[in-house]
Amino acid sequence: MRDGRRRLVDEELPRLRMPVGPLENLQSLFSDPVSDVWLEIGFGAGEHLIHQAEANPHIGFIGAEPFINGVARVLAEAEKKSLHNIRIHDDDARPLLERLPAASIGRVFLLFSDPWPKTRHHKRRFVNAANLDALARILKPGGEFRFASDDAGFVRWALAATLAHDGFDWTAKGPADWRERPPDAIATRYETKALTEGRNCVYLRFQRNGSAPGPTPKKA
Repeated sequence: MRDGRRRLVDEELPRLRMPVGPLENLQSLFSDPVSDVWLEIGFGAGEHLIHQAEANPHIGFIGAEPFINGVARVLAEAEKKSLHNIRIHDDDARPLLERLPAASIGRVFLLFSDPWPKTRHHKRRFVNAANLDALARILKPGGEFRFASDDAGFVRWALAATLAHDGFDWTAKGPADWRERPPDAIATRYETKALTEGRNCVYLRFQRNGSAPGPTPKKA
């Protein structure tokens, strides 16, 4: 890691890292007032997270990513662009989901996460009943869950699992809705690589409906 990014990790990450313990008012995490809070799970190199934060200065963004190189890139871009609406969870996202308040998140992004293509590894895929329960609990009614992947098997898995969950409705009206990237999004480096190599990318959007939320979070 370059010295500049190491400095950011040492100096800026402690300031922007999500706090330990119960989370009650997510808007209070940000220095400037925000009207909503969105979450990106596994932001990778952070291109999409930075784009969304820059395009939506009145939205607070929580980015979850366990790999330090991706975290360092986001810290560098946030400093360069003077973004004050980003907080970082530099670890696995699942413990964070347990601590987030119910109906506190307006949008969740899961973009090009590891598809775990081997059958014996399918249980490691992030989209499963337990994690969908967690997303249904933290999303506001009418909130959106966005999923994208270039792995056809993972797409079928995610679509089937989310449609089987009582808390989500698929918003697609026609093929363009899953074949075309949402107009307010940009391509991540993983998506760009997939397209360059000739793989099809699929973009699924689900809305949190009015059914009962999932289980309550565990005590910190």
